[in-house]
Amino acid sequence: MATGPRRRQVHRTLIHFDYDCFYASVFESETPSLRSQPVAVQQKQIAVTVNYEARRRGLHKLQLISEAKRICPDVVIVLGEDLTPFRNASKANFSFLKAFSWNHKCERLGFDEVFMDVSDIVQYNVHLLNPHDLSNSFFCLSKNDPTEGFAYDASKVAGCVYPTSAPAKFDFRGHIRQNLEKRGYTCTAGVSTNKLLAKLVGNLHKPNDQTTLLPPYISDNGEDNVTRFLDGHEIGKVPGIGFKMAQKIRAHVLQRPAEIDAGLVYGATKEQVLVGHVRKHPTMGPEVLERLLGGPGTPHGIGVKIWGLLNGHDDIEVGEARDVPKQISIEDSYLRLDTLDAVVKQLNLLATSLLKRMHADLLEEEEEQPEVASEGIEPIMEAHTTRRWVAYPKTLRLSTRPRPPQNPDGSRNRSFARISRSLPMPNFVFNLNATLDNLSQRLVTEGLIPLFRKLHPEKSGWNLSLINVAATNLADAASDKGGVGRDISKMFKRQDDVLQQWKVSDQPNDEGEGDAMVVEEEQSTKVEHDGPKIAAAPLLMANRGGSEDVPTPSQELNARHEENLESYDQEMVEDDSYRCHQCGAIMPFFATSAHERWHDRN
Repeated sequence: MATGPRRRQVHRTLIHFDYDCFYASVFESETPSLRSQPVAVQQKQIAVTVNYEARRRGLHKLQLISEAKRICPDVVIVLGEDLTPFRNASKANFSFLKAFSWNHKCERLGFDEVFMDVSDIVQYNVHLLNPHDLSNSFFCLSKNDPTEGFAYDASKVAGCVYPTSAPAKFDFRGHIRQNLEKRGYTCTAGVSTNKLLAKLVGNLHKPNDQTTLLPPYISDNGEDNVTRFLDGHEIGKVPGIGFKMAQKIRAHVLQRPAEIDAGLVYGATKEQVLVGHVRKHPTMGPEVLERLLGGPGTPHGIGVKIWGLLNGHDDIEVGEARDVPKQISIEDSYLRLDTLDAVVKQLNLLATSLLKRMHADLLEEEEEQPEVASEGIEPIMEAHTTRRWVAYPKTLRLSTRPRPPQNPDGSRNRSFARISRSLPMPNFVFNLNATLDNLSQRLVTEGLIPLFRKLHPEKSGWNLSLINVAATNLADAASDKGGVGRDISKMFKRQDDVLQQWKVSDQPNDEGEGDAMVVEEEQSTKVEHDGPKIAAAPLLMANRGGSEDVPTPSQELNARHEENLESYDQEMVEDDSYRCHQCGAIMPFFATSAHERWHDRN
């Protein structure tokens, strides 16, 4: 019954970085004396993570704080409910790591994991190797500067490998890890040919170590290192196979439901079913997995995908490094939340946090230089710093997780299911002149409460264990660096600067013989440009002119380019036109105000 998946890609080199005890490491970096003490990071009543000294003394993550104190009375408890320090540290570390990338394929996963595709760097350095003198090799970190890099011995093992008897030749990830450690953080690294294998192989040697999965990656008889490596993993440990999927697969192999450990947060299975058991099961294959795992809400082809993962196949590319996140999400969990007043109070807190995150992650400061009409004239405006949006979330989403009703015996069924509703992001949230309190109140009143009533139309009877508020569907704003639009005014100013020294003008000569054509060689004087003006986008509360203050229609069309939609170029509006965001009509800029009044009357 079993059918082998298509052949694996084996020509890529991917590194998976996993920061060791990241939350605890942030506090240890701020207070180095904590490194020698058992540390637990508390969120609510749970220790969300503990450092390795605490683990050595019997503590583990997702443990009750009361239990942690009982097991280790001298444990240092630090509060970690404010995610700002972790977010800042994660962004700083990611910026450090992506600086090593040539192809910009550096993708962050959560706060503490990073994938990097270094295929181009490795291939470049392979060609530089001298097979007759591997012990005196040099790894180049730059194509343009042959002196930038480090010496290494390519004939010896670098870190750990799987299988343990084979040698590894490259120490690029070791160089990155060592430099990361100088910043106060250690990490575990896994190296292989795809995301799945790189993530799993790194788990073999923790903490502060690295492991490479070595060839052969493909064989005709199934005895390659990939198959041998994966077969020993419990089915629930495979990335991409969630708790419910794993339980269905276990039940199929065992012919009965597998027992689980009823823990406080995530129950682990008491009965292990290995990848090898599933892969070699006589009735198992992609068709069986499709019938087993498919259903409403499940993507088509799930059986082929999971069968591929079980056989070590993962062709998902490492995404290119992004300057802004794909979405911004804030959530909190509750022991009991069953009144509207309590919900509104929590929505206000979450909305304020969401707006703070949007300001922190999506705003940048830029200095506007003074403009001078001509030499000897006072500046038209003084230099000052302004803030601008680098991306605009187009969608506001509210998600809740209702707590299942109690069973007759007083117990509750385990459920992690969320329900969600969304609406277009209100434009007033982009107003930089209003206070956060005012914006959050409007966001709750005009956006989140209506969404909540759609999710829970009944006035009572619900009990929530979680609320999530998210800004999604981000569209890059116009900028000098690119994005879906370009700042036209700055483009013309930049053109003036570049062409200034060749500007042709009429100027009397020194001898008073009339006008003579001269080429000015001014370098610093700027002239005011009377180029095409951009109409202000409608419904924006912020008092800043120009269409770049909110996404233009062309930007909206390209907001979901991550999902391989067609290019927005075919829908671009001419520079002297404007497309109405309500009805899609195209009109000259001068007609936009009248058109908006028509919408208001109708």
